Amino acid sequence: MHMADALVSPWVGGAFWVISGALIGHSAKKIAAEKDYSKTPLMGILGAFVFAAQMINFTIPGTGSSGHLGGGLLLTALLGPYRAFITIASVLTIQCFLFADGGILALGCNIFNLGFFPAFIAFPFIYRLTPGNRKSPVTIGFASITAATAGLLMGALSVIFQTLLSGISELPFTTFSLFMLPIHLVIGIIEGLVVWMVLIFVSKAEPSLLIPANTIKPSRRILITLAVTALLIGGVVSWFASSNPDGLEWSISKVTGQEELIHSGNAIHSILDDLQKKFAFLPDYSFKATESLHSGESHTPPESVSSVRTGTSFSGVAGSLLVLLLVGITGYFLRSVSKKSRADT
Repeated sequence: MHMADALVSPWVGGAFWVISGALIGHSAKKIAAEKDYSKTPLMGILGAFVFAAQMINFTIPGTGSSGHLGGGLLLTALLGPYRAFITIASVLTIQCFLFADGGILALGCNIFNLGFFPAFIAFPFIYRLTPGNRKSPVTIGFASITAATAGLLMGALSVIFQTLLSGISELPFTTFSLFMLPIHLVIGIIEGLVVWMVLIFVSKAEPSLLIPANTIKPSRRILITLAVTALLIGGVVSWFASSNPDGLEWSISKVTGQEELIHSGNAIHSILDDLQKKFAFLPDYSFKATESLHSGESHTPPESVSSVRTGTSFSGVAGSLLVLLLVGITGYFLRSVSKKSRADT
């Protein structure tokens, strides 16, 4: 559900840059005030895990569409809302600038849609308020599926309103909604099942992580397990991702007959498009020479399959490590700010 720049007008994109920036600043302030950095390593590793997991598009049977893990709810369940929002923003920023996944103008929208709803709405008001024993697998499952589905549907509805506010006439509100909401309902249920499985593993391996306010440092065992899993997903499992369009692309194609819209040639769109092309060294998670093969624009000859897989593996591993680095730098910066504020007082 990564929006391209063609789906938003400059003023809508700019407004959500401001909104998401304010939420990042608020989250950073909250983290600094807590003076607890025991989960900073977990933030980085979970960010790497979510980056790798988002590369795995799973087929939605009978639709010709696919979906992928959003990751916001999983991050929030293990990190709390503020660390989760910072982490998902880091993932989306790396994807946007270095892999051309989602537009620069639309980055604020993407951070808001995939970060705000699961972290600040679905988790506190649906997941945490689910009645019953929090340690029960059934309760965790019900809470995970319900909250993941609600968060993704709210994000999908936000996409629809953002295109409406942007005046994208090719995507009428009612028609676009009729395709976007049902397909993301299915994707949300599948994401909830994945979150459930991960949380069940965590509840057995290290149950203290299911308490967001807990200040106990995650064990080396759980960190290594998640790190290795992220690298395996990004480096190997990503080969087998579905080539079907994701829920947003599929919905656009059903309404307009094409998976992507072309921006109107607005100067801001053109400048940001050129900027992204300069930054993105692995567009579409592949080497530039094989980008068109990877995206299905032409038939891939047998001798090119290894090149595509190499590009995909490199993208998965490099992206995971870059997210880990970015989140680590962010954690170090927040720690420095917190120490300075304590020294000043």
